[in-house]
Amino acid sequence: MATPLVSAMEALLTSGRLLDAILCLIVIEGIVIIVVHGNNSARPSPRMLIPNLISGAALMLGIRLALAQAEWYWLTLCLSVSLLAHLSDLVLRYQPQGRSFDQN
Repeated sequence: MATPLVSAMEALLTSGRLLDAILCLIVIEGIVIIVVHGNNSARPSPRMLIPNLISGAALMLGIRLALAQAEWYWLTLCLSVSLLAHLSDLVLRYQPQGRSFDQN
């Protein structure tokens, strides 16, 4: 027999509402990163941080679509976007010393 807390958590997870909230927080985080960088250029550039957020958001969206039993091609699209964002993040992080794509 499930307790009310367990039932509430199960409903939150299976409905996708938790993932919706996480996706909203990712969007808010991206906006904050851009605004903070505009006010203080000493912080890391959004170009260095946004690909990571896009990758995570695409994975979260893929999980959300899987919970909603979306068509397979939407899941494939989300996974592909996540992969491309992740690869661009790696390129930005592991570029040779002396070269920088981070131009303000």
